[in-house]
Amino acid sequence: MFMSELLLDYIEHLEVEGGRSSKTAENYKLYLERFVEFTNDTYVDKITSEMVRKYRLWLNRYKNFNEEELATITQSYHLIALRGFLNYLSSRDIVSLSPEKIVLPKVSRKQVTFLHYDEVEMLLSQIPLTTETGLRDRAIIELLFSSGLRVSELVNLNRDHINTKRREFMVRGKGQKDRPIFIGQAAADRVTDYLESRQDSLVPLFISYSKNVTPSTSGDYRRLTARSIQRILSSYARLAGITKHVSPHTMRHSYATDLLMNGADIRSVQSMLGHSSISTTQVYTHVTDQHLREVYEKFHSDTN
Repeated sequence: MFMSELLLDYIEHLEVEGGRSSKTAENYKLYLERFVEFTNDTYVDKITSEMVRKYRLWLNRYKNFNEEELATITQSYHLIALRGFLNYLSSRDIVSLSPEKIVLPKVSRKQVTFLHYDEVEMLLSQIPLTTETGLRDRAIIELLFSSGLRVSELVNLNRDHINTKRREFMVRGKGQKDRPIFIGQAAADRVTDYLESRQDSLVPLFISYSKNVTPSTSGDYRRLTARSIQRILSSYARLAGITKHVSPHTMRHSYATDLLMNGADIRSVQSMLGHSSISTTQVYTHVTDQHLREVYEKFHSDTN
């Protein structure tokens, strides 16, 4: 069978049986279509290690319309998609190259950017609490740091999703997996302050006050977007004199790092972040290494 004949089946399998999001499935489709293009839509039983080797070389030399090359991590995603496709064929007893033949390139870990607690306080101190917009922005940043929410999870929250009295609620994250979210009293209080200032009955937890918002019949037209939250954070970071790149994910990194530096075990942090693999969470052990050295120097007895 031609690869293109089985591609759609695999993408549907990813979403239905694999529980992957539609965005992930869309990305896998793009990556695999590139392999189809490279091989001129070969038969799946004709895929060989040599073909994959040449494909890897093609990916390494690939340039888009802007003459930009593919990052090593992006090349790796292409190969991960291909290996997943071969695994799928194997599960259906369709003859093709063994997925074990796909060796992923070594990818250096990105340096994790996070804010120390005093930097978070500097950020918060720049937010005026005399307006509804300021109350909203304070609630957003407090909630991001207190909960470790992904920005996609944050923007999809509705008023009735969050329980500020119990300070615990559920979100559906990547892979359609539910996980509990816990928040501190300060974050709960800021969200309560913001909601009490609202004069509307709109469903979204965080709404836009921009005059450029176009009304619609959905009732969801004023929901704040991920891009808007990025702009909000960047603006207050500049006002606070923080030179680091501060994004919603920076707040998530800050949340995880703060937990580990205060003694949380990595398995618990993995669960709270919603990581499916411990290897994803282990990136934070690198940023806490210096903290551990400081603890060692301070508390360990030395001989003369």
